Amino acid sequence: MGASTIDDGKSGLKLGINGLGRIGKLTLRHHIARKYFRALVVNVGRDVGMSIHDIAHYLDRDSTYGSLGSYLHGFRGGRVIEEANEKEGTLIADGIKVWFLRAARDPREIGWTDNGVRLVVDTTGRFLDPTLQPRDEGGCARGHLESGAEKVILSAPFKIKDKSRTMPDDAVTTVMGINEDDYDPRKHRIISSASCTTTCLAHMMKPLLDRFGAQRILTASMATVHAATGSQAVLDRLPKAGALDLRKNRSIMNNIILTTTGAANTLGLVLPDMRQIGFIAESVRIPTATGSLIILVVNLQEESSGESIRREAVNSIYREAAAGDERGYLHYTEEQNVSTDIIGLPRAAAIIEGHETHTRTAEVNIDLSKACRAEGRREQGIAGDAGTGSITVSITQAVIYGWYDNELGSYVNMLGDRTVSVAEML
Repeated sequence: MGASTIDDGKSGLKLGINGLGRIGKLTLRHHIARKYFRALVVNVGRDVGMSIHDIAHYLDRDSTYGSLGSYLHGFRGGRVIEEANEKEGTLIADGIKVWFLRAARDPREIGWTDNGVRLVVDTTGRFLDPTLQPRDEGGCARGHLESGAEKVILSAPFKIKDKSRTMPDDAVTTVMGINEDDYDPRKHRIISSASCTTTCLAHMMKPLLDRFGAQRILTASMATVHAATGSQAVLDRLPKAGALDLRKNRSIMNNIILTTTGAANTLGLVLPDMRQIGFIAESVRIPTATGSLIILVVNLQEESSGESIRREAVNSIYREAAAGDERGYLHYTEEQNVSTDIIGLPRAAAIIEGHETHTRTAEVNIDLSKACRAEGRREQGIAGDAGTGSITVSITQAVIYGWYDNELGSYVNMLGDRTVSVAEML
């Protein structure tokens, strides 16, 4: 799908948003600014403050991105929220009417049909198992379909609780600019937009796969230095029953916290070639509001002839890929950035910090007796009697840094592109 196929003009559709946490709030801001949908319906699922005016206050102000007026109109921005109506549960934000539903938390009880909503973005992070049915306890993504939506987009990766179950045929994971065309509007009803980390990582790996192929990428690993999220504790707290990771209950204000990421598993869904490559993904949480960094390490097998893969060769791969990306999902820079420099950068899935790319080539001696079984050597064309022989292989290790705004700039803006592209095919 090219850049020109995503229409930013106002459509006749209403968009439903379930949840008004960080991603929900920023998704609402995105679509108020974009004005593709004629109206927005937000399910909060509970009473908020004293009235609709408290929801307006929450929407208007943001500790990370500033006021809604400044977000929409820069330094000329003023208050853009008008006509807050408690009885109707509505307000007007920069000319876009927004309804707020405050009754139902279970998706199947929201009543999307009654509100004229055909497409829903679920930002709660709760309903991630596509195998569950609407009548299952606790609610599920399919509840939105029973409530009248035709399509549901999830702002997080799928998580199937029962490992004996397989991914349903009507569910798909996509990352814009990577495998968005895997979405089939005739078949898929539940779409996961993966995660902010997987989105950045996919855009970092794809140029390497396109250039070298999976066969020459021997191994890869990544660590994301990730900003805090709403699931973390401001101060130390007692773990919930059955909690396995005690570090998530420690204060994010005071600590660097080791944690986990599902980016490696999700990456294989959007870049199937990654399943051929040994890959490890780790995560470290740090006390910043947004702005994250992936440190990607890849081991590449050199060609039998020719020059070694140098830093400039790696940077040129990303420079050319970014230049050819019409939608600007991949950026390349040789400036010396810090995390706040990339906050809010529109649709930037990954910003490659070319100044910090490093490579090193070494000759690696491989003992054939340990490299493969004796009975497999003849088929592989490896000489040597049983248990004897060695070969020398040139391997380059490359270290690549990629920034991403894990909230608005990268993830929410690309989620907005996915939402509009699905809407255009309804």
